[in-house]
Amino acid sequence: MLPTSQNDKTPHLIRGIGLGSATALNMIEMIGVGPFITLPLIIGAMGGPQSMLGWILGAIFAICDGQIWAELGAAMPKSGGSYRYLREIYGPDRLGRLVSFLFIWQLSFSAPMSIATGALGLASYASFFWPGLQHQYAARHWNLPVPVLGSLQLSWLISGSTFVALGVVIFAIFLLYRKITRIGWLSKLLWLGSVGTIVWIIFAGLTHFDASLAFHLPPGAFTPSRSLFLGLGSASLMATYTYWGYYNVCFLGDEVKDPGNTIPRALLLSILLIACLYLLMNVSVLGVVPWQEIKVSSQSNNGLYIASVFMQKIYGSWAARLVTALVMWTAFASVFSVMLSYSRVPYAAALDGNYFHAFAKVHPRDLFPNISLLALGSVALLFCFFSLADVIAGLVVIRIMLQFLTQAAGLIILRVRRPDLPRPFRMWLYPIPALIACVGFVFRYAIVILLSGTAIYLIRAFRLREWPFGEQRYGEAHVAES
Repeated sequence: MLPTSQNDKTPHLIRGIGLGSATALNMIEMIGVGPFITLPLIIGAMGGPQSMLGWILGAIFAICDGQIWAELGAAMPKSGGSYRYLREIYGPDRLGRLVSFLFIWQLSFSAPMSIATGALGLASYASFFWPGLQHQYAARHWNLPVPVLGSLQLSWLISGSTFVALGVVIFAIFLLYRKITRIGWLSKLLWLGSVGTIVWIIFAGLTHFDASLAFHLPPGAFTPSRSLFLGLGSASLMATYTYWGYYNVCFLGDEVKDPGNTIPRALLLSILLIACLYLLMNVSVLGVVPWQEIKVSSQSNNGLYIASVFMQKIYGSWAARLVTALVMWTAFASVFSVMLSYSRVPYAAALDGNYFHAFAKVHPRDLFPNISLLALGSVALLFCFFSLADVIAGLVVIRIMLQFLTQAAGLIILRVRRPDLPRPFRMWLYPIPALIACVGFVFRYAIVILLSGTAIYLIRAFRLREWPFGEQRYGEAHVAES
């Protein structure tokens, strides 16, 4: 591990990200291909236009959790995001060392999976142009019984779409392999295409809007029932997935200008803008395509192309092809943003001696964490060989417990333990948003990753004589690689 005493000799990262670039990076990760795929699924879960409730709940949840990230990010504006926060909240010498290591452990899976979902989503939309990409050359399916958790289904396959997804990841690595100041304009360009796609859909829908379609509710749409609450829970969960990414800038703290002000502003601004765009987009689509048709399409692969079907109804086939290309653009923008932000986390942990020494290296000329970038990109290539549904499911299950729940509870703990900590941003209506976030997360946790990560940490801590097996203090040199 890298000795902390060497930190001062490590080249500093460049503060080159302003409010505009930070907001753009958040938004392009949030949009991606998610809202276009989940729109029909959410309508199918709720059974009508009342599905808007799912999007509203998702936005409320994002605002509550976003304030947690905003306060912590402004108070501790360092690269690494949750890794830094968890380490400081729970104590860098004891429990915080375990919890922060667990975060890096789950990130080794969840970050490449998040990258792969964008690449696979783009590849799936590419089959609208080239249907032959859906042809499978090889496939293998497993159904593994897991105690307590039930059955784990996993599909490994090779198709034309697989090669497209691999190419997307490799191209993103190529674009990111450069100085951070050269990436700002790229993020804004990708943001323009992502937001422009949704704005065009909104414009097309509102100029051809039929209120009788958009607000034609099924009988008993809001009657309290088991199916209503189950559908609302499923819809809000899928909506929450589409909002993920508002915290992107927190992982780039060392590269943000005036982070105490920029980080919270970028977080809350991106959530509010995306929530407005999502709600308007859903109303626009429902005002053109009958919800009954969308519900039926959600049960087949046709639901994937809802944006294409929508545009074809209004303008014809040329518009369907163009919007499909734009959705692919937004999917790539998400891959770009996710890979950029998460590549800084293993780097930050390695600097602290809590991860492998190689990840602390930066490019000798352009000063960015090149080893970390290449490592996460390489693992993402492996996940491109699995189905999109399996990767999304795994991502949601893995990430919740250690990146969100412990952080939400941790903000309250930090307020109690460190009342004197400078906080450029303080949570509104504290502690209500944090409690709402905790309640939402407690039902979704990654027990498998938690247990396996704990076991690996304990083995490693035993060898290095760290807590709980020794009293070696945080910051002492770890010359030998674990």
